[in-house]
Amino acid sequence: MPNEDPYAHLTTYIEICNTMKIVNVPEDAVRLSLFSFSLAGEAKRLLHSFKGNSLKTWEEVVETFLKKYFPESKTVEGKAAISSFHQFPDESFSEALERFRSLLRKTPTHGFFEPIQLNIFIDGLKPQSKQLLDASAGGKIKLKTPEEAMELVEHMAASDHAILHDRTHVPMKRSLLELSSQDALLAQNKLLAKQLESLTETLSKLPTQLQET
Repeated sequence: MPNEDPYAHLTTYIEICNTMKIVNVPEDAVRLSLFSFSLAGEAKRLLHSFKGNSLKTWEEVVETFLKKYFPESKTVEGKAAISSFHQFPDESFSEALERFRSLLRKTPTHGFFEPIQLNIFIDGLKPQSKQLLDASAGGKIKLKTPEEAMELVEHMAASDHAILHDRTHVPMKRSLLELSSQDALLAQNKLLAKQLESLTETLSKLPTQLQET
């Protein structure tokens, strides 16, 4: 469909095809035969527009499919989003890391090697996050090897995620203002009952007071 990621579509399709094994039939032949059944609308019409056997291999089908639905302009747009990554002011470290990884997943053709990805991520962090990373590294994290730096990033993200999880599950003491509507109604009824009791007691004393007067 138009709103779907073509790379994710291909990945899912290939996973499904891999569950089918036909004796003496190559995997690519199965993929070629069934691919049109995974498409809808314009995508299906595009595949059918190639008359005869003009698309003879699975590689040609994939290349044609991606050229149409993931053109170079999308790659340029995705690379720009990755390069300009910055942690949001109210974003936690673990949330920033997950968002950065989602940008990488959206553009599989970004071409950034892992050390470059790591540098882009670190450079885009808030000063506080950078300081925590440097502290965990016992100095500048960029002086570490990519493997060591990535391990520290993963460890910090895991710790941050655990802290956020604990905060969302801490039981809070409820004040009167934080009571549920039902509890609040019960509290209000108790208060009215006390007021009525006090008023009844006052009225019961009124005849005696009048007689004395």
